[in-house]
Amino acid sequence: MSQNTIKVKAQNLSFFYGDNQALFDINLSVEANTVMALIGPSGCGKSTFLRCINRMNDIIPYTKIEGELTIDGESIYHTRYDVTQLRRRVGMVFQKSNPFPKSIFDNIAYGLKINGIKDRYTIERIVEDSLKRTALWDEVKDRLNDSAMSLSGGQQQRLCIARTIAVQPEIILMDEPASALDPISTQKIEELIQDLKKQYTIIIVTHNMQQAARVSDYTAFFYMGKLIEVNKTEVMFTKPEKQMTENYITGKFG
Repeated sequence: MSQNTIKVKAQNLSFFYGDNQALFDINLSVEANTVMALIGPSGCGKSTFLRCINRMNDIIPYTKIEGELTIDGESIYHTRYDVTQLRRRVGMVFQKSNPFPKSIFDNIAYGLKINGIKDRYTIERIVEDSLKRTALWDEVKDRLNDSAMSLSGGQQQRLCIARTIAVQPEIILMDEPASALDPISTQKIEELIQDLKKQYTIIIVTHNMQQAARVSDYTAFFYMGKLIEVNKTEVMFTKPEKQMTENYITGKFG
């Protein structure tokens, strides 16, 4: 990877839940405007690593982090680093869609308002743009005042992505965003990821090998809290360097 385009970088990153070490000396760089897939069996540290990037683990008691994690070369665990600012820069999409119990419009407008945008015209324009970018606009433009809960699961997940991009983050973290969705909704999410990487850096945790192969530029394989291998996705899925990676990708364990 070319050094000048590194967006996220972990150096000797270790993470602990109390006495239980969940990550061991992770060294991983993510280029700007690429999709990095994190793969590996359940409980291997993928989601823990993802949540280190927006410091969501901070809210869990008795956790500890060692090593360095930087965005654009700046340490996000430095005592002076503004966590609120970090969460504006790093959006998160969860496994289970979690729209607010508000209207479709207000789901997206909410984040804009708490970020200080008051002008109605500006809010309407960003809501429309966000819905268009997630290919939802044509499906919901006549029902913006309906509850977000009236949408299908796939639509709710795209609404959550629209809500995330409305506040213009630089990085989008996705924790198995399509695992609860049907194949058609999954395909829409995957197409959306390909489109969004033009503007954002995306890191996605997925259990689905085919999905990782389809959507990502780079793939990182985690096992038992360790980063076993990272490479361009086509290399990882055709000729990985480590036997363990090949065994996992070909379904011999996991």
